[in-house]
Amino acid sequence: MSVLLSLEGALGQGILWGIMALGVYITFRLLNFSDLSVDGSFATGGAVSAVLILNGIDPVLSVVIALLVGLVCGAVTGILNTVCKIPAILAGILTQIGLYSVNLMIMGQSNLPMLKADTMFSSLAGAISLPESVTSWISVNNVVTIGLGLLFSALVIVLCYWFFGTELGSAIRATGNNMNMVRANGVSTNMMTIIALMISNGMIALSGALVAQQQGYADVQMGVGAIVMALASIVIGEVIFGRGGGFYRRLISIVVGSIIYRMIIAVVLQLGLDSNNLKLFTALLVAVALTVPVILDKHKQTSMYKRLTDVVDSVEDKF
Repeated sequence: MSVLLSLEGALGQGILWGIMALGVYITFRLLNFSDLSVDGSFATGGAVSAVLILNGIDPVLSVVIALLVGLVCGAVTGILNTVCKIPAILAGILTQIGLYSVNLMIMGQSNLPMLKADTMFSSLAGAISLPESVTSWISVNNVVTIGLGLLFSALVIVLCYWFFGTELGSAIRATGNNMNMVRANGVSTNMMTIIALMISNGMIALSGALVAQQQGYADVQMGVGAIVMALASIVIGEVIFGRGGGFYRRLISIVVGSIIYRMIIAVVLQLGLDSNNLKLFTALLVAVALTVPVILDKHKQTSMYKRLTDVVDSVEDKF
């Protein structure tokens, strides 16, 4: 029963964190930009949402404002990289470090509880009533988390699919593939980079706001390790679904990868893994997930080479 409850919670958490992984996918895969400001912008989204809710702002509006603040965070990283000519990794690190102090200023303390405030999750959980046949195997809170998570994830996926099919979105994808070609067509790669980073960090901050509301508090450290979790989700999704297929399928695979990652973590914790070793386990999981496709590609190339050699030998024998 404890394992089942942990998997229920992991399902909801995986969906909410999957939105953050979608944001990282934009920079990591589409733009080919190593943005390390993720940890900071994720916590910023949670901090902004928590402060606004505690000051009487509607929880839904607080999520929108958190998204807008995330856009600003992404713009800062983009300007540092494109205008100030700071390398991508260093620009992300600088933004992340700066956001740590910004988050402390926003919250006024390192941890900000919202236990007595109404969030989207608590309000909806108090408004719905489920039959005992349902609540006997899944709690109302988990149902609400999964429902709202699916709603926001579906909305983000649909908007991403639409946007990156437009002329602007295609220019961003082309920038990640070949900057010289984009410049040759008169498109500003600097502007495309800034826009992509804004969209990415906006989605990350949105995820942070949702996670903060779901768990009932915002913490300045809540984004620590978020980039590794996002990469794990992306890689796991790619291993399961492959890198082929349409763009819509790849977006869905990232959320599925986030869910699987959270479930794996929940299971190993139930099996007795020390929580202090969780980061080490995550690092090993990402390393294995990144290695598996390489091994499979080498095996595929070796098999194809062997078949080609066999064909050539058979032709030579005939002649």
